[in-house]
Amino acid sequence: MSFIVYPAIDIRGGKCVRLFQGDYGQETVYADSPLAMAKRWVEQGASWVHLVDLDGAKEGKPANAALIKEIARSIPVPVQVGGGIRTEEQIADYLESGVARVIVGTAAIEDEPFTKRILQNYGDKIAIGLDCRNGLVATRGWLTTTDVQATVLAKRLVTYGAETFIYTDIARDGTMTGPNVEEIAALAMATGKSVIASGGVSQLDDLLTLAAHASNGVSGAIVGKALYTDAFTLEEALQRMEGRESHAD
Repeated sequence: MSFIVYPAIDIRGGKCVRLFQGDYGQETVYADSPLAMAKRWVEQGASWVHLVDLDGAKEGKPANAALIKEIARSIPVPVQVGGGIRTEEQIADYLESGVARVIVGTAAIEDEPFTKRILQNYGDKIAIGLDCRNGLVATRGWLTTTDVQATVLAKRLVTYGAETFIYTDIARDGTMTGPNVEEIAALAMATGKSVIASGGVSQLDDLLTLAAHASNGVSGAIVGKALYTDAFTLEEALQRMEGRESHAD
């Protein structure tokens, strides 16, 4: 299985920002124009772009949808979008506007009949976002931690048709402390589905460690702060991934 590096653009107040461990009070603004940032990542070789509506995640409904749709229409690579998406109408609106994949998080935990329906209707255009603290799923922009085990929920959602999961370890997000490889790989093996890692990637070796589990279903990694703080460039990451695949061949 190939391994995709997803540069992340987190949008708050129309700007490109990063939060520390999901804390809305610990925000760094990296660019005034998320669209310009998306074009920059494409120029550097991105094959996908990951967009998060942080305002939407907190408010429970899309807040930067117009900007996100403009990005989807303006760049030649697919985008996946998460943040505050709680209704089928919102999903359809994004998909009809050029978004390739919609990420559903809170609704997947709080409304399983809804999740079952959208998985049946939209299939692999839906990704389930599992945002976790100590293996337990958090909801509502990471503000609420449930007593639901991520693996238990994921296995149940697979029976409804889930094909892709995005696993975020909140304790590591934006901290540059390395991804939770053990839990990510365990989730992929337990579900037999594609798992995209999110949170904690700080160096190229983190990507290589994750990519070593590609045959077990770890299909990619979302990278944010490491790129914005120049820990490494997207070009460097893509070159290392290409070198890994060539070596594997």
